Amino acid sequence: MNHLEIAREWARLLDEFFRTRGETLDAAVAVSGGALAAGRKILAFGNGGSAAEAQHFVAELVNSFRRPRPALRAVTLSADTSVLTSIGNDIDFASVFSRQIEALGDAGDVALALSTSGTSPNVIAGLKAARARGMVTIGLTGRGGAMAGLCDHLLAVASDETPRIQEIHLFLLHHLAGEIERRMFP
Repeated sequence: MNHLEIAREWARLLDEFFRTRGETLDAAVAVSGGALAAGRKILAFGNGGSAAEAQHFVAELVNSFRRPRPALRAVTLSADTSVLTSIGNDIDFASVFSRQIEALGDAGDVALALSTSGTSPNVIAGLKAARARGMVTIGLTGRGGAMAGLCDHLLAVASDETPRIQEIHLFLLHHLAGEIERRMFP
């Protein structure tokens, strides 16, 4: 694909997402902003590029997105190497997110999970742990995979191509951060 074909594919995927999942995104914004306004927190997690996007999203909430404002409660579960490596070594890598959710997640918090395939075992385990704790679950994925049935709000991009999925995810995370900020701090 050349750059123009990629841009057209990106625009098609984004258009399809808003036609089929726009209301779900609005609900994810509302539940996330509501949780933060009530003093709850967002725990974001994923692997590889999805981990980087989770970290990027959390930075937008803790610092600011478009304007100065009070910090919002958010944590990335893929950023603490000591915790990740101790759980991965002592238990198993599939438990790196679920174990942290057991420690940090409370009922009413939001678990924001990213997996382009929707099948990452540690992301699935994290979502199961979040549900067991009474957390709201939001998932960003490609076609959905196993995580589809574990998400209260599934933000699925209709593609099998990891780069396109991740590009749309970043756009959606920016939209989510921007809308949370706009609604909480008008």
